[in-house]
Amino acid sequence: MSTGNRTSTSDFVLLGLLVSTEATGIVFTVIFAIFVVAVTANVVMTVLIQVDSRLHTPMYFLLSQLSIMDTLFICTTVPKLLVDMVSTERTISFVACGIQIFLYSTTAGSEFFLLGLMAYDRYVAICNPLRYPVLMNRKMCLLLAAGAWFGGSLDGFLLTPITMNVPYCGSHQINHFFCEIPAVLKLACADTSLYETLMYLCCVLMLLIPISIISTSYALILLTVHRMRSAEGRKKAFTTCSSHLTVVSIFYGATFYTYVLPPSFHTPEQDKAVSTFYTIVTPMLNPLIYSLRNRDVLGALERVFAHCSPAQKVAADKA
Repeated sequence: MSTGNRTSTSDFVLLGLLVSTEATGIVFTVIFAIFVVAVTANVVMTVLIQVDSRLHTPMYFLLSQLSIMDTLFICTTVPKLLVDMVSTERTISFVACGIQIFLYSTTAGSEFFLLGLMAYDRYVAICNPLRYPVLMNRKMCLLLAAGAWFGGSLDGFLLTPITMNVPYCGSHQINHFFCEIPAVLKLACADTSLYETLMYLCCVLMLLIPISIISTSYALILLTVHRMRSAEGRKKAFTTCSSHLTVVSIFYGATFYTYVLPPSFHTPEQDKAVSTFYTIVTPMLNPLIYSLRNRDVLGALERVFAHCSPAQKVAADKA
């Protein structure tokens, strides 16, 4: 695969997030703090759901999968970004770039599908509560999670080989902080219009399927909630659904901007800003949105702290 000066035998150079180096220290600190909070919050969420039997429900099982995806997602791009911000070398090998494309494509694609399936879970829970244990049994939950991961991996296996087999014989400087496909393709020395059309159709399809599920599910949920006589039932339904819709709006909106809107609608600087939002900020927001607005998660966290506190241990020893 090495012909001429194709990049299969050389490195790419990531130009990074900032044009000016004056604010590097502040930006590094902010991104590092977000990274630590995101990883910690998602790991804590996953562990809580595993150890607390009260959270062993379909909704929280799917939420644990979301936390795993967010952890992998942010770990795919941010560590390399932080290293580049304090290093004079901003190179990334051809293979490492391909791995990065595959990992973020897979995790992002998996999250697309999972968010749609989480809307279906809320539809069953609110509109068919009596059949919920049957329709959303453990086997079904495992199948839904596996389907989300499989759908995301298809995206990674489809887009990565094509991207990395395009000839790159000009500049190797990627005007981005990670190997995002649109930024990498700008360095191609061949006509990529056919591939870009394929990628566009793939992204539209991957957005269309979950959005259709989400729209249908929430339309039926709204009808059901409208018929509810219990004010408490309405409040609980709206609280659960609003958290999910907030996550959906943030993640889908940023992805739609990057991959669906024509390139003429945005600049490389805007692309980096939006990519920063959905690759760095969103993985931090997801667990915070679900935990801070969820009594079950907060209750599980309190029980864990109470169980691990020295006073609790002393009382347990005396008993």
